[in-house]
Amino acid sequence: MNIRPLHDRVVVRRVEDERTSPGGIVIPDSAAEKPMQGEVLAVGNGKVLDNGDQRGLDVKVGDKVLFGKYSGTEVKVEGEEVLVMREDDIMGVIES
Repeated sequence: MNIRPLHDRVVVRRVEDERTSPGGIVIPDSAAEKPMQGEVLAVGNGKVLDNGDQRGLDVKVGDKVLFGKYSGTEVKVEGEEVLVMREDDIMGVIES
């Protein structure tokens, strides 16, 4: 992917959820909600603070993250749909 986010922005690829219910019923795409998990593809250099200092980001490329349902802006880069969001929109990192 050839995109470099600025400042405290992060590029995230949604991770698709299972398309079957616990009972084995297949959920069609039209009824499924967009996933709220993703993988970080790129990060900016950090947030510029009021005093001019730069604070690095807590997330890094490859992290699996949780974000809000309406977080970020969907963009298409090189034919792939990704989300560009501020680090503040990320609720947490999923650790395995």
